[in-house]
Amino acid sequence: MDHHDISFRFAPSEDTAEFSGYAAIWGERNAHNEIIQRGAFAKSIADHRTAGTRPVMLYSHRSAEIIGVWDEVREDDKGLFVRGHLLTEIIEGKNAHVRMKSGAVSGLSIGFRVYPGGEKRSAGIRYLTSIDLAEISVVGSPSAGGARINSVRNNGRSTESAAAFIDACRKATRALTAKGK
Repeated sequence: MDHHDISFRFAPSEDTAEFSGYAAIWGERNAHNEIIQRGAFAKSIADHRTAGTRPVMLYSHRSAEIIGVWDEVREDDKGLFVRGHLLTEIIEGKNAHVRMKSGAVSGLSIGFRVYPGGEKRSAGIRYLTSIDLAEISVVGSPSAGGARINSVRNNGRSTESAAAFIDACRKATRALTAKGK
């Protein structure tokens, strides 16, 4: 029987606590009978850029629990894309990171005001066309089902890429085992 010695080395890296996802999806009806229209955040994003500010990152809309910083907030074809990092040096950020890495918390939710003239109502639905974005929260149950965290980075690696790596190792092990028979 042939034997193959394989060794892996992983260099420790600082846990960046980065994550990304969508805080709003265009055209999706939320639990408050609201539908956010494409372009609704354009003015707010521009206003934040001009002022040198960003929406605040909170945990469950609690203003006393600032858990991180949004590094990127932008509109794309799908909705309001966000990328940020948690402040793991503080207990609230560390707790949020643990919850996110385990999959216990995966929702995002926005806190906003509507600009004058920024809404229309029809058949009991509120269509939001111009929103002043104040905060984006990490939440357990978002009012919009598609407002979710898509990627959480662990030790500089995405949880998605870690799962793919483990799957590749299993396939390689099966292939080497089958070849040795």
